[in-house]
Amino acid sequence: MTKTSSIPLPSSIDATLELLRANDYVCDRSLATLTYLSLTLDRPIFLEGEAGVGKTELARTLATALGRDLIRLQCYEGLDASTAVYEWNFAAQMLAMKGSDQDIDIYDEKFLIRRPLLQAMEKHGGGPPVLLIDEIDRTDAPFEAFLLEALSDYQVTIPEIGTIKAPSPPIVILTSNRTREVHDALKRRCLYHWVDYPDFDRELEIIKSRIPEAADALSREIVAFVQELRSENFFKKPGLAETIDWASCLVALDVVALSPDVIADTIGAMLKYQDDIAKLQGSEVSRILEASKAKLGADG
Repeated sequence: MTKTSSIPLPSSIDATLELLRANDYVCDRSLATLTYLSLTLDRPIFLEGEAGVGKTELARTLATALGRDLIRLQCYEGLDASTAVYEWNFAAQMLAMKGSDQDIDIYDEKFLIRRPLLQAMEKHGGGPPVLLIDEIDRTDAPFEAFLLEALSDYQVTIPEIGTIKAPSPPIVILTSNRTREVHDALKRRCLYHWVDYPDFDRELEIIKSRIPEAADALSREIVAFVQELRSENFFKKPGLAETIDWASCLVALDVVALSPDVIADTIGAMLKYQDDIAKLQGSEVSRILEASKAKLGADG
């Protein structure tokens, strides 16, 4: 649904930080700085990092905070330019031809199915949309090359219609889980930021913001345990998204303090690979829990 009102862009880095925090997105100053520059200079942001650290969430937060439409292009192997931009509704074209004894323009825009990139280049009532190009590392080199032109000129070409140029550049965020290296030429078009796991204080602030019903003592124990868990050798370490999920589960179970049994019963909210879960059996849970509590006590 198209928004009808737009919120002014933040006028400074501090205002950007405040805007994001007001919408429950807690980031460090360097990411807020790049976000401010992206909004000010109409430059895409390229966010790289492990899955679940908040890359995609930045796009959602900006769309909400600024009152803009969010358009998401979920990338996958084999994605090509035509699928990302448009398709013709062949069934509707055939029906129109059969149901009329007059010449029909089968390339009329009413037969055009608009895909994410074309949607992002069109006018939106609430201002330029937020275009999320999610997991760009899942595509291949030809699609990257296509994006170079699309993001350089903010325009796409439909052979049957012509070139469609955005009236104002969309706010573009590309994300990558780094399953492969993305070509430097694409990165050069963007402002780059590596999104790392949050430190203790920031993760705690995020939990308090997202799960306010969680008691302070429990929130601190959750964050300390997850932080300790990330220091272990797991195939997929829990990200921020898993911390939030786990905290929600513990609150739903009315847990007031962590214990080995509680952790073992809810481990599926944090670890998503059986080999990782198998490593966290028996005394390992107690060892990591005790280590996290010791650090929590040492830090006060």
